[in-house]
Amino acid sequence: MRVKNCTKFLPLIALCFVSSTYADVSLNDNSEIVGKWTLTAESLKIDGEKKPVTSSWEFKSDGTLVSIATDSLGRTKEMTVAVKYIIEDGLLKKQVSPGREKYESCSVVQKEASNMILRCTNLFLFLTKK
Repeated sequence: MRVKNCTKFLPLIALCFVSSTYADVSLNDNSEIVGKWTLTAESLKIDGEKKPVTSSWEFKSDGTLVSIATDSLGRTKEMTVAVKYIIEDGLLKKQVSPGREKYESCSVVQKEASNMILRCTNLFLFLTKK
């Protein structure tokens, strides 16, 4: 094969490299995420500017996700919201808001030790297990 013909494959090779860099982690069941997590930051891009967040999430084994957000302005101090979640097809699917049956799918981009990055509809969420 001549070198000139190999240049056709460079974009494909580059695409494979980029795809493997951010390959999603498939969840088998909720045992992999059950427990308390601190949501530390959110970002529009995985390598973009991270906006600090003060929130904690607790994934309960019964399929309930309890989110506790602290208001940095101090108006409400703390807000607790409980929504349903399921693990389906390797994805975390969580209710958009309590009482509604609309779910948002989040894929796990990275999960190692006590850190996890979720890619949800419009945001990347950075969590650390407590």
